[in-house]
Amino acid sequence: MISTPALPPPAIEQPAPHQASFGLVTGRAARGTRRVVISVDGHVLASKPLRGRRFWLRVALPVGDVAVRVTTIASGGRHSSRIVNDVYGLPAAARPRGVVGREDRVLAQRLRGLAQGYAGTAAVYVQSLTGGAGAAWNAQARFPAASTLKLAIAATVLASHPGIPPPGSRVDSLLRAMITRSDNAAANALEVWLAGSTSAGANRVNVLMRSIGMDDSIMYGGYALRTLAGPIPERVDEQPAFGVGKYTTAADLSSLLRAVWLAAGGRGPLRRAQPGFTLTDARYLLWLLGHVSDSPKLDGIVGERRGLAVLHKAGWVSTARHDAGLVFWEGGVFVAAVMTWSPSGAGISSDLLAGRCAAEALERFRRLPR
Repeated sequence: MISTPALPPPAIEQPAPHQASFGLVTGRAARGTRRVVISVDGHVLASKPLRGRRFWLRVALPVGDVAVRVTTIASGGRHSSRIVNDVYGLPAAARPRGVVGREDRVLAQRLRGLAQGYAGTAAVYVQSLTGGAGAAWNAQARFPAASTLKLAIAATVLASHPGIPPPGSRVDSLLRAMITRSDNAAANALEVWLAGSTSAGANRVNVLMRSIGMDDSIMYGGYALRTLAGPIPERVDEQPAFGVGKYTTAADLSSLLRAVWLAAGGRGPLRRAQPGFTLTDARYLLWLLGHVSDSPKLDGIVGERRGLAVLHKAGWVSTARHDAGLVFWEGGVFVAAVMTWSPSGAGISSDLLAGRCAAEALERFRRLPR
């Protein structure tokens, strides 16, 4: 009796481990395959007949960490599967695209009230990246940057590294520590990796920031090793008084996050200005941002809400406390940056302000047409 040969498993191109995915599944099936089935946790997301060997499907992935199973089926019931672990699922409606920004006056009034109610100096910038509407207050005022510019360090490292750093490699370990735990020593080590010293590495980061239009931000050496209806208006309403050091603005942080999101779709200024920063680099960086461990700030809106994800990077020193990130929901994505400064010290009230601004933006964007 001649046994029927087993069907070889499919070769999967997208999604990939340790990357964010907007639901695109692509690859190549073995000869003789007649159907492709995509599932997560036993739930079938798509089942499509296949002509030829290439497959290209869009599915609605659950938001957050998922393992994606691709099963191929041939005649006679032969089948085989391959699983892609460590994928960070994001809504298909949030996949990168270009939009024109415009001020939403209702949201602007709400955010201005929140910012002016803070007992210190605050700045806010939010924009729907799927619809374009947004609002800002004091968005070009310069604040001590603290750890927020570690995102710019990560982008510069990935633009310089040949491909995504292999899991467990030194650069991968340093990036994970710097982004997910905001480790200062890891940030300094990555600046040294870039150019031999923290000061030279900081200059490389400044070059990248200037290349994408972040003209109100500067990376100044390394980090101390201790724990610490028109266009959307970008202006200075109130300028904090602080000394020399790293600085940035709510508008610039939003520009950087928007550029990373666009690059995940092969678009935007980061891809144009930094050819070494690839589509996969952007998806890896989004995956890292999805695993940030921090006290609730922008992500204070998540609570019991399902289908929300906040990919963010915070920063704080004794007098300044900030958060900036991408908020994904079932209808799309918006960028948000909330910065605060107080000479007497910034604390939990800053975190609460970030959460309230994000909640106001989410409520407004859910009501606006996409």
